[in-house]
Amino acid sequence: MPSDLLQRPERAAQAASRTAPRRRTRVFALTEARWAAVALLLFLTALPLQLTGVGAWSWGPLYAAAYVTGGWEPAWAGLTALREKTLDVDLLMIVAAIGAASIGQVMDGALLIVIFATSGALEALATARTQDAVRGLLDLAPTTATQLADDGSELTVPTEELLVGDTILVRPGERVGADGRVLTGASEVDQATITGEPLPVAKEPGDEVFAGTLNGTGALRVRVERDASDSVIARIVAMVEEASGTKAPTQLFIEKVEQRYSLGMVAATLAVFLVPLAFGADLTGALLRAMTFMIVASPCAVVLATMPPLLSAIANAGRHGVLVKSAVVMERLGQVDAVALDKTGTLTEGTPHVTDVRPLDGSGLGEDALLALAAAAEHPSEHPLARAVVDAARTRRLTVAGTRDFASAPGVGVTATVDGRTVAVGAPARLLNGVDATGAARAAEVAADLENGGRTAVVILRDGVPVGVLGIADRPRPDAAATVAALTALTGAAPTLLTGDNPRAAAHLAAEAGLNGDDVHAGLLPQDKVDAVRRLQARGRKVLVIGDGVNDAPALAAAHTGIAMGRAGSDLALETADAVIVRDELATVPAVIALSRTARRLVVQNLIVAAVFISGLVVWDLAGTLPLPLGVLGHEGSTVIVGLNGLRLLRDAAWNRAAQDVR
Repeated sequence: MPSDLLQRPERAAQAASRTAPRRRTRVFALTEARWAAVALLLFLTALPLQLTGVGAWSWGPLYAAAYVTGGWEPAWAGLTALREKTLDVDLLMIVAAIGAASIGQVMDGALLIVIFATSGALEALATARTQDAVRGLLDLAPTTATQLADDGSELTVPTEELLVGDTILVRPGERVGADGRVLTGASEVDQATITGEPLPVAKEPGDEVFAGTLNGTGALRVRVERDASDSVIARIVAMVEEASGTKAPTQLFIEKVEQRYSLGMVAATLAVFLVPLAFGADLTGALLRAMTFMIVASPCAVVLATMPPLLSAIANAGRHGVLVKSAVVMERLGQVDAVALDKTGTLTEGTPHVTDVRPLDGSGLGEDALLALAAAAEHPSEHPLARAVVDAARTRRLTVAGTRDFASAPGVGVTATVDGRTVAVGAPARLLNGVDATGAARAAEVAADLENGGRTAVVILRDGVPVGVLGIADRPRPDAAATVAALTALTGAAPTLLTGDNPRAAAHLAAEAGLNGDDVHAGLLPQDKVDAVRRLQARGRKVLVIGDGVNDAPALAAAHTGIAMGRAGSDLALETADAVIVRDELATVPAVIALSRTARRLVVQNLIVAAVFISGLVVWDLAGTLPLPLGVLGHEGSTVIVGLNGLRLLRDAAWNRAAQDVR
């Protein structure tokens, strides 16, 4: 097991801190956000002035400015759509807002403007942040590589200039510059960004390596097998962009009927105005009736029927550690009927732990003594397995002896002198070569048993004699099994496990988490995960994908809904996902799905209430004479009712009830 910090401390430190730079679009770098902020500020300044009875000279200009700053972009978009012979809800809202202002309801119109401007700004920000993350992924791959000429000389070249067949040198602590195959050398490579495997993978001649993965302590000579534009990491970028671009447009319920509603309302308003004129009505009366009709038929209550339940659910979920990025996402979560889970960092904690301590017969060591011996030898190493061994000894409060003559060999293990005896810790396949056949057989049998159970086996030799074997594995999260059971109950089908880890580890975890063996898919590259998601979608399923790594991002983008684990999630996964579990509490996933379904039920309730009020007021206005104040009162009353109904989901009781329903 390598000890990079001991052999090349300056290079290892650089490697540990080498991460992709953050290139995030700032909120106010977007024109939509700037105009929406100004409109909101003007509205919040004007509203208290109006409510306290100050003259219209003070708040009127502020409202007018809010109309202009918040409404010009939706108005322009609506006019552009109108030129293409479509009528969207943006233009309808602007017309309704102007209509409200024309009969004295200035505040109502300004509120509509602010709601729509803010919604547009949030959508623009989400789009920009996703594009930032996709571009930032390319920074994982180095921009230069060390190319080896036929005469052995070294030349630093841009990675995009490397050709298939070139040979590159990857020094300890460097990132691999291109997809290729190892010619000479041995090392351990951290390829979690590509496969999601929790531990570095031993590489030797003939093994494949990927651009952007991090080399350990050994130097590798790699033959380039793919152009930079065709590397696995470049294909991940392409898949995320393609999936984001081809994903079916998402709409809230009311937006699905906006064309018909918009056209119907405009036509009806014109008819209410023109028909009476044709039969001799006076202009003022006809205009007043038409404006009253526009106010009572305007979709204010319908908009509020949809938004407050979803926004309240978003706020409630946020307080409990789930960041849902938009109302559309909250609505879509309730439609999920299939779930695909990543393994490492999602169902598991993502950190290796010692699970088994097996002293061999005749060693004279107990579990604590064996673990203390291994921890002493591993103490100087910074390898993830070494840290797991040392942490296990600390957890048991064991005394760890000092070491001398520490050395490590990539892909083999470490050796050190502990209390005057030579101790070696490492991979059984390497350390047991040349050892006494009887001792090697016993150690190999124990190691095979551990490996069949999904553990990584580590053998300990003392003076060349096997004395014990440790089992190391990535532990499942404490709430993994309960979450799998809850998701199965919610969707009617067991979740699918999609992982780049090896089949034995995946099968062992699946058994612990209560997953069916038929639903486990291991050894997957990012494109394989996308294919698995699309196969589920081809069967008519609305798939929720839960993951945390760069390798999960394409599947998160391709899914109906994607959720990322926030604590250790990659930037790309966090930006691509529709929601983020901030505190990595997996049990919140079924709870937020249940909360979404509750919100969707409230939306339907509110739409029924809004439809009853709107249709009643419209019939009154058309069949009789609806006084304007009464029309405004009915319109505002329906708006208040549906708004308050939606705000019920702000209470903690709503979350607790949702969480209780899935247990």
